[in-house]
Amino acid sequence: MYVIIDIETTGGRYNEEGITEIAIHKFDGNDIVDSFVSLVNPEKEIQPFVVNLTGINNKMLRNAPKFYEIAKRIVEITKNCVMVAHNASFDYRILRTEFRRLGFDFETPTLCTIELSKQLIPDLESYSLGKLCRNIGIPVSDRHRANGDALATLKLLQILLQKDKDKQIVKSTIKIGNKRDLPKKLLTILEDLPTKTGVFYFHKYNGNILYIGKGKNIKNIVNNVFLRTSRKSRIMLKEIVSVSYDLTGSELIAQLKFHEDVIAHKPRHNKLNSKIENLKAYSNENMVLIDKGRHLSEKSVILIENNEYKGYGYTDLSYQINNLDVLRNLISISKSIDNQNAIIIKYLKNNKIEKFIRF
Repeated sequence: MYVIIDIETTGGRYNEEGITEIAIHKFDGNDIVDSFVSLVNPEKEIQPFVVNLTGINNKMLRNAPKFYEIAKRIVEITKNCVMVAHNASFDYRILRTEFRRLGFDFETPTLCTIELSKQLIPDLESYSLGKLCRNIGIPVSDRHRANGDALATLKLLQILLQKDKDKQIVKSTIKIGNKRDLPKKLLTILEDLPTKTGVFYFHKYNGNILYIGKGKNIKNIVNNVFLRTSRKSRIMLKEIVSVSYDLTGSELIAQLKFHEDVIAHKPRHNKLNSKIENLKAYSNENMVLIDKGRHLSEKSVILIENNEYKGYGYTDLSYQINNLDVLRNLISISKSIDNQNAIIIKYLKNNKIEKFIRF
């Protein structure tokens, strides 16, 4: 579980800043499950350059709650979560400083979307939130306000999770989670799984992947795996401490992602057959395959260039599909092209997608 946080401050001397606005969104990897957004009375003057940047002034905060009045809510919403922020060291330092003034030692694991973006979307000129969002087509409203920036960071995290082929973000989260309340997690594992299309992962105590599966109904498929009685299955089930999943919306993307992840992670309980074909029977041009996404307002996109599958992604905007440079930044690049070409050909022979766009 993640909490995406953005904080606006008064500015001023290091560790003497006060919070003027905070936004927190609790995110389970697919949906926002809780939110808290509030102006905060910092009990000190805001620096003029900050007023010009954020639009937040002293008069606006006169009747806002003071930090001690919202501190309990912040502790509750962040409990047992990984804190995610753009420049996480800043937001974490500010929170710890405010809690320290109250005599409380606030601690939580953190992830920084600047550092993750540098790893997963390399070679960009700037990793500021505004420029990064423009490069990958994320719409940002209320820039330099806590909720606008937090929601943009949340969208960025979704893209980074999609691009994280090595599953390092999820693995690190599972390691943290295993330190807390593991028996309860095991008892509710099926209850927490979705009945939607996607790929799922069985994890060991250290986050490493034991088994990968896919299908139209993740909960039903995992339940069927849990009911297996073979010796090999019983051995695997004893090692499972957590199940994570990626919703894909598109069944074709579930197949492509499953294939690539099995090759990348080599779980000892998976076998994979190889088959090599190309896409020349379908197109001699660059094209994008467009199909349903993970929710109603979203579309899935598959990029094919020079008759080869390049990767997949998701978009809410037609601009992201029609601008090839933005689309390349948005998609997760594939590392195992040949077999995935065969998967696409087989799927297109037996199924329909919403549309093709040729470049």
